[in-house]
Amino acid sequence: MVFPEAFDSRLSVLIFHRILAKSDPLLPYETTVQDFRKEMAILSRHFSVLPLNEGIARLRNGTLPPFALCLTFDDGYRDNYTVALPVLREFGFKATFFVASGFLENGLMWNDALLEVMRRWPGEYIDLSDWGVVRLPMQTIEDRRRSWNLLFKWMRRIGVRGRSEMLERLMQGFPSVVRNDLMLTKEQVQQLHSEGMEIGCHTQSHPILSRISEDEACNEILGSRRELEELIQAPVRYFAYPNGVPGEDYGTRDVRLVEKCGFDAAFTTAWGAATQDADRFQLPRFTPWDKEMTKYLLRLILSRRGLAAKVPA
Repeated sequence: MVFPEAFDSRLSVLIFHRILAKSDPLLPYETTVQDFRKEMAILSRHFSVLPLNEGIARLRNGTLPPFALCLTFDDGYRDNYTVALPVLREFGFKATFFVASGFLENGLMWNDALLEVMRRWPGEYIDLSDWGVVRLPMQTIEDRRRSWNLLFKWMRRIGVRGRSEMLERLMQGFPSVVRNDLMLTKEQVQQLHSEGMEIGCHTQSHPILSRISEDEACNEILGSRRELEELIQAPVRYFAYPNGVPGEDYGTRDVRLVEKCGFDAAFTTAWGAATQDADRFQLPRFTPWDKEMTKYLLRLILSRRGLAAKVPA
């Protein structure tokens, strides 16, 4: 099958988050190391996988090879180093790691804390009726997965203060929920950099930029960049908007801030591939979700025309 539309000067950028050493029943759609190795094998056969700086430079000057693609990881999970890095080495690929610097070492993002509550909850129900949430069943793994998904979507909307209060309530009596092994260490970030991986900025605490003040957003962006540059003793050139949905998770103010801060480029979670005339402070990225590799490849190819969601079932 030939896809001539894919042989043009477009740059695909993939997003990964966690790469699990083994499957997690509460995260059935998360990428495992077996999935990741299969995906990298597909990319090695069918795509030109470039370091991000080379991909952006060649996008601008119109010299991209066919099926040009870059790899990125968001948030700064430790398994990016312990699980994903060895696979990247196998294939000789360079990736960019967008790190939320405030979680390095012993940090825990709120969604991961919530997941650990769901994993360890001892009762058959969670009763949050006084918060306006229906009584949530917790009897099976599927119950816990659905409850986590419902609470995750709800807590995203209630703001930082409300989310903190809710987590504090849920975590009462669960000291073991607080993990210190989920996020990258500073030494691991330095090691990634020393192996030729790009370190990018993803703010300090991963806020939704559109929901905080301009001063707060500026402090989040510049503070993270400063911390990471001090850590790796090199410029941090690229930025990824937390969550990254244009017009929802960030706005024109935030694009202006990122440009003013002097980054070379910034990335969203809008679907598609970047063209030569794309706004370099709103470059698209996406995550193919297929476990079956033929569909995974087809979605990658179609995404270059913004058609990634059109893969037949």
